[in-house]
Amino acid sequence: MDPVREAVTTARRIVVKIGSSSLTTADGGLDAARVDALADVVAQASRAGREVVLVSSGAIAAGLAPLGIPRRPRDLATQQAAASVGQGLLIGRYAAAFARHGLTVGQVLLTADDVTRRAHYRNAFRTLRKLLDFKTVPIVNENDTVATDEIRFGDNDRLAALVAALVDADLLVLLSDVDALYTGDPRKPGTRKIDEVRDETDLAGVTVGGAGRAGVGTGGMVTKVEAARIATGFGIPVVLTAAPHAAAALAGEPVGTLFHRVGQRPAARLFWLAHATSPRGRLHLDPGAVQAVVARRKSLLPAGITAVDGVFTAGDPVDLVDSEGAPVARGLVNYDAVELPALLGRSTGDLAAELGPGYEREVVHRDDLVLL
Repeated sequence: MDPVREAVTTARRIVVKIGSSSLTTADGGLDAARVDALADVVAQASRAGREVVLVSSGAIAAGLAPLGIPRRPRDLATQQAAASVGQGLLIGRYAAAFARHGLTVGQVLLTADDVTRRAHYRNAFRTLRKLLDFKTVPIVNENDTVATDEIRFGDNDRLAALVAALVDADLLVLLSDVDALYTGDPRKPGTRKIDEVRDETDLAGVTVGGAGRAGVGTGGMVTKVEAARIATGFGIPVVLTAAPHAAAALAGEPVGTLFHRVGQRPAARLFWLAHATSPRGRLHLDPGAVQAVVARRKSLLPAGITAVDGVFTAGDPVDLVDSEGAPVARGLVNYDAVELPALLGRSTGDLAAELGPGYEREVVHRDDLVLL
């Protein structure tokens, strides 16, 4: 069997991501025919016994026309207002489209914060798992109405790759307005289509562009290639193609570009920590602490920290940096930033004796650490 087909046809749990430009008209309204066409493809996969999670952009784009906004706004507050109006329109359109096939949809709105803190991460997984158990179609989007710049995914391509890791998917399909990855602008002569990507050498010399001409999305080929890197690094193959080719892609036909898996699956939550978070601060480590964390995979203790940067609270992601300021790891910190300066360079035994047993804990536990 052709390896492209096998990577796809054996997939039982699939994450499908579709971009704003594939769901909306250029003036910002939802294109009902396009939504219906996507629902038809997902419903067909569901009838075949496959589980599909849909990651859908389009909330901000769908809210532009009702608010009389001519083009995608740049400021966060207006984007959030448009998302507030558009999210209801988008999920309502999906509900109607899938109801034609007797399928129920469930809306799941996420921020990066929801899936890097342990309790939130587990809850997101349980919710998606239960929706799939109920034979519904989970429709995931970034929670644009409340996400701040610090906790935003930034684009739904990356969100889709991370959701694929969260649900332990067998395949990620990225649908856009371009039918495949090309070596450059596909409108220019001499540009060729890339059928398969097995490693970084296949991307040598490839020039990729930003958001599409309709101006309603935040992505572009750059974010899709990065999403493919994230997913394949988690052991999930990726197919990148145009929305009209969705049925062919899920059927295993050699459409678009196939990115082959390149890694074994790491612990999912730590994978999210590495790829879904922005550090709120930095902990500067002495050489001994760097050796302990990186080489021996030990927890970070106060004795090995020389300085603290940033404003953060317990549970926030922080980068661990070496003496040159280069990040070596990222982890979830167990102390507020204001607490740490008084603890630096001291043993946990001394701290517990002076301040109480609560200060015997690690600054970052090894289970909450990922090497960069």
